[in-house]
Amino acid sequence: MISEKMKPLVNNNSAIRAMFEEGKRLASIYGAENVYDFSLGNPNVPAPEAVKQAIIDVLNEEESTFVHGYMSNAGYEDVRQAVAESLNQRFGTKFHMGNIIMTVGAASGMNIILKTILNPGDQVMAFAPYFVEYGNYVRNYDGELVVVSPNTETFQPNLKEFAEKIGPKTRAVIINSPNNPTGVVYSEETLEKIGEILRAKSEEIGHAIVLISDEPYRELAYDGVFVPYPTKYYDNTIVGYSYSKSLSLPGERIGYVVIPDEVEDSQAVTAAATIANRVLGSVNAPSLMQRVIKRCLNEQVNLEAYDRNRNLLYNSLTEYGFESAKPEGAFYLFVKSPLADEKEFCNICKKHNVLVVPGTSFACPGYVRIAYCVSYEQIERSLPAFQAIAKECGL
Repeated sequence: MISEKMKPLVNNNSAIRAMFEEGKRLASIYGAENVYDFSLGNPNVPAPEAVKQAIIDVLNEEESTFVHGYMSNAGYEDVRQAVAESLNQRFGTKFHMGNIIMTVGAASGMNIILKTILNPGDQVMAFAPYFVEYGNYVRNYDGELVVVSPNTETFQPNLKEFAEKIGPKTRAVIINSPNNPTGVVYSEETLEKIGEILRAKSEEIGHAIVLISDEPYRELAYDGVFVPYPTKYYDNTIVGYSYSKSLSLPGERIGYVVIPDEVEDSQAVTAAATIANRVLGSVNAPSLMQRVIKRCLNEQVNLEAYDRNRNLLYNSLTEYGFESAKPEGAFYLFVKSPLADEKEFCNICKKHNVLVVPGTSFACPGYVRIAYCVSYEQIERSLPAFQAIAKECGL
């Protein structure tokens, strides 16, 4: 009954979701307080109080047909203009309403862009480690994901291999900074070099290569680290953003895409992406949340809570003998497996009711991802289990 295209997806369901389901199973046996689930990037920090108040105010102050009805497939004009002005104020850009399409989160934004630009057989490049769903998004439109192997010294992109792998079929490149799963922020130097490579290669192969920047973690950066805005370094850059992490609203599915005027054939690209928003079935981004976002553009979750988690987990695991780069952003720790087979290490962790995700899910074997967007108390309770795991692995 199901299509041939869906069969491999069913047979190879996301390891992240599988671990999440395993966590629920173990919790039913041992009690939720005795299971330490670090598998899913589901924010535990509550949304700012201003978001709740904005929902109430929108419902009380704006007409119901305006709040709950259809609008342009690109979103409410005043919301898009407000988003553009907020970006301009923060990053010195020159966006306007016509550069913004409101989307059903960043994932939907990625899909409308890929549907807009890909022909069957086109290639999209991604730097390992990368978010597991990128390959599925590309294959949705009969494209091919080309993976650049990881630079495990710094987890900045492997630019030498990147330049070598660009070819006539290369249509786009996806970057993700702050990065899931490493927490690394791509430096300004990295973005400048990516821009230089893409300009040269676009001229060489005779068509523009689109840089797609996936940015759900932009606001989650620590210690004052600078997160460069990518449109400044390469003209053919499109940005996908989500409020899932910055406002702790993953289930509300609200974000936007930025298509700057500098993008080649930008008006045609924007028009096509707007239609893609409709024909993929989203029709438009959630109307209520668009109205709410306009009122909350300057709000942010309590970053100190994530930073506190980060320091406790990183410092404790380092003390126990585990190796990891200290994350600069997002809410993940990418830890080197003490065993050659990180899946075996994941199984040892599971014996101690600790759930982590194998690095093979991110095209980076030999590592595991630990999501620290959980309560501080859960991390504290998990530390004896991590000590026991370290001892069992000979650290």
